[in-house]
Amino acid sequence: MTDDLELTLTAAAGPAAVATVTGEIDLHTAPGLRTRALELIEQGHHHLILDLSGVGFCDSAGLSALIGIWHGAQEAGGSLALATVPDRLMRMLTLTGVDSLLPHYPSTADALSAHQGA
Repeated sequence: MTDDLELTLTAAAGPAAVATVTGEIDLHTAPGLRTRALELIEQGHHHLILDLSGVGFCDSAGLSALIGIWHGAQEAGGSLALATVPDRLMRMLTLTGVDSLLPHYPSTADALSAHQGA
């Protein structure tokens, strides 16, 4: 990843994992985010929760990366959920209809709880 974006695995319990994304998701950083998240899925963390609280900006390339990560998780028999989505990004997800595709939660604890209850 570039200096503008970091993806850090912050919690893992079997196939479920929480990764924190910090920085800006744009044309230059989105491919790295997608690659790193798909690596986590390939490593057995098929149910990935992305904590987006540290994301300051996301453009259409970032949105495409999130959808690509969702596809990768689906292909592995898993899921992708978003946690602590900033208001600006949530508006983008809602306007594009992606909010109906990607489950989103107010906190990582809520996302983990929903996953464990599923």
